[in-house]
Amino acid sequence: MADAKVIPFDDDRARGGGTQRAARRRGAAKPGAAGAAGAAGAAGAKASGPGAVEPAAAGPEAEPGAEAVREAPVTSLPRARRAAKAPGAPQGGEEPTGPAAGGTPSGGGDGGGLDRRIADGLAFLRRRITGEYEVDEFGYDEELTDQVLMSLLRPLYAKYFRVEVKGIENIPSEGGALVVANHSGTLPLDGLMMQVAVHDSHPAGRHLRLLAADLVFMLPVVNELARKAGHTLACAEDAERLLRRGEVVGVMPEGFKGIGKPFGERYKLQRFGRGGFVSTALRAGAPIVPCSIVGAEEIYPMVGNARTLARLLGVPYFPITPTFPWLGPLGAVPLPTKWTIQFGEPIETKGYAADAVDDPMLMFNLTDQVREQIQHTLYKLLVQRRSVFF
Repeated sequence: MADAKVIPFDDDRARGGGTQRAARRRGAAKPGAAGAAGAAGAAGAKASGPGAVEPAAAGPEAEPGAEAVREAPVTSLPRARRAAKAPGAPQGGEEPTGPAAGGTPSGGGDGGGLDRRIADGLAFLRRRITGEYEVDEFGYDEELTDQVLMSLLRPLYAKYFRVEVKGIENIPSEGGALVVANHSGTLPLDGLMMQVAVHDSHPAGRHLRLLAADLVFMLPVVNELARKAGHTLACAEDAERLLRRGEVVGVMPEGFKGIGKPFGERYKLQRFGRGGFVSTALRAGAPIVPCSIVGAEEIYPMVGNARTLARLLGVPYFPITPTFPWLGPLGAVPLPTKWTIQFGEPIETKGYAADAVDDPMLMFNLTDQVREQIQHTLYKLLVQRRSVFF
């Protein structure tokens, strides 16, 4: 048996050794089988040609059937087994891949995606330089908003504030709708996060056109960016035109009273004005979607207001927080609070008569209904919230 050890030289032959020994035992049980196997092995050795291993002489102690094992030529490995060992060959029933199977070479997918992104970026720059892009009558640049502005806001939305969106299905997939939300946070980041939430979470990928205060369009750079992002002046005429065109319009009726309120009054809604947003929705026949935002109140805890400095600068308020202005520019970094934005059930306006906008009691009741729904949802979300930051 020592002579037979030189025959199996790879793992497959080693694993098949048990089978061969079992075959030898079966050959020993049948005397005629050993002779037949030996003759077949000799014939195979002659047919193998040069390079075949010569059969070793069997000693007197050799087991019956061992001649067949010693006479098996090395070159008799099945070609299918060798092909299985070849690089790139499918193993264990795997589907063939690569050019031979009609697929793409490994690693080519990422390169193709990168090439496409580079090509898209170059095409975008070319359109920017040549002016081949569309801007609507309000200055809204949809391509710039989708490709650049939204990409800049998404890390803040998804990673920093970790915004959770609820009830997005309450915004219709088509047609106009007026989203009415609470306003807070010292700086108007809540409006921007709501804009990203509607665009990225809605199945139809709708764009939210925010109504902004006059101050936004008086500031350099901010004015141009706000126009490009789809914001427009907070007036009834512009809002009604957008709603009739089938746009989703966002408004925050609290205004500066809400965004500039002290930290001790957080999540307490301020007055909603005279209900101008209700009359606009009635004229356009658009539903009103209440929206409640939790998490924005704590990003800049406003503990004071330097009114004299605010008058000198011509701004509604000058906030004093635990970090601003004491830490300089670092004090302007918002705290990483956990946000929740919930869109409530829409309030339909199509069932009212054409002269309903002239009824002051109806305006008051609908305004109060929207305000109470937002306030109730705020309290419910605050109760459910585990922590300000988690």
